[in-house]
Amino acid sequence: MPTRPAPTERQKRLGAELRRMRLAAGRTTEYAAGLLGLDRTKVSNMEAGVRATSPERIRLLASNYECADEAYVEALVTMADTRRGWWQQYRGALPQGLLDVAELEWFATRLRSYQSVHVPGLLQLGEYARAIFAAALPPLPRSEVELRVVQRVRRQQVLDREQPQPLDYVAYVHEWALRMQFGGRRVMREQLLHLCEASDRPHVDLRVLPVEAGAFPGAGHAVLYAHGAVPQLDTVHLDSAHGGEFTHSESQLAKYRAHMDWWHTHTLTTKESRDLIHSIARQL
Repeated sequence: MPTRPAPTERQKRLGAELRRMRLAAGRTTEYAAGLLGLDRTKVSNMEAGVRATSPERIRLLASNYECADEAYVEALVTMADTRRGWWQQYRGALPQGLLDVAELEWFATRLRSYQSVHVPGLLQLGEYARAIFAAALPPLPRSEVELRVVQRVRRQQVLDREQPQPLDYVAYVHEWALRMQFGGRRVMREQLLHLCEASDRPHVDLRVLPVEAGAFPGAGHAVLYAHGAVPQLDTVHLDSAHGGEFTHSESQLAKYRAHMDWWHTHTLTTKESRDLIHSIARQL
């Protein structure tokens, strides 16, 4: 019997929201199972993201859970769409977390990120990304390094998205990330010039935190804040040496919204940031 593929982060999030909605209504899994004509195990699997569900079932549950937030319910219905995105062609060849990040970005309505070590992934050139992956320990096979580079560059097509609306991206980056020469002087210079070009795009806002700013929140982590179709579906992705982590509890979302606000207040303006990047590139 074939093994059921592990659920994606988006599927798990849909299940978690259905469970949250049920608990808010004070209902049991037995109640949900009776509504849907399923047994308890299948409802539990649905709430774990392991079992797919349909738009009709989501609306039925929301109605009986007395959830009156129509925008939220319709956002959940959209999440039930099981059509495969481009990232799924890498399933089994790359870690699922890399695919989940691409999916998160694709369905976001707005993205904000801050980086203290690397240039943001959505703005990386291939050679720069290759230098990052090649530095991993234990070393990655060369074939996997190349596959990761291709997948990372493909992720950037989200910045060209027109439907359902263009994606606004605000990227905060620490000055030191612009001075660390991943790939050497030539690669880094080309990467910096690419950042300046990217910051000219109408939906990209790139801001630099100068070293003079001193201490900053979230040091040591790369953070991506993805705004969902409704605020309840916002998600944060934390990237660190031990791997990626997704979080969406309200307390954590509030924490990282505060982080993003801090970075926005303390970073240079878009023009000042571009001027600093040009200055660093000239030094190379």
